[in-house]
Amino acid sequence: MKLHLANFDQQYVFSGYGEGYVMVNQVRHEQNLIVFPNHIIEQWPVESIAQLNLEHFDSVLQHKPEIILLGTGAQLNFPDYVLMAKIIQSGTGFEVMDTQAACRTYNILVEEDRQVAAAIIL
Repeated sequence: MKLHLANFDQQYVFSGYGEGYVMVNQVRHEQNLIVFPNHIIEQWPVESIAQLNLEHFDSVLQHKPEIILLGTGAQLNFPDYVLMAKIIQSGTGFEVMDTQAACRTYNILVEEDRQVAAAIIL
């Protein structure tokens, strides 16, 4: 699916997605990544939802986002409850959704000028 851009100046937003990929500012990505409004962490080293631990979010949390959106692929899959609780206890919001929903939600939050990070598992 192709997403249409609103008023995004010099920010990273999702411009499309499909099976096994997302597009950020018209660039196709086929590996897990983390997207912030002002930069991207490519090749996020996550194999699966079950493998996730707090260290996988160190590079995200150091930027102090208001909220982290975890896109879990084509299906909604929740990570370990203890992991989710630790992130929330750090003062950062944490939402889990399928990757397509995470892309759409991220774009809305960026347009609202929110400090958001999208951690995307393809």
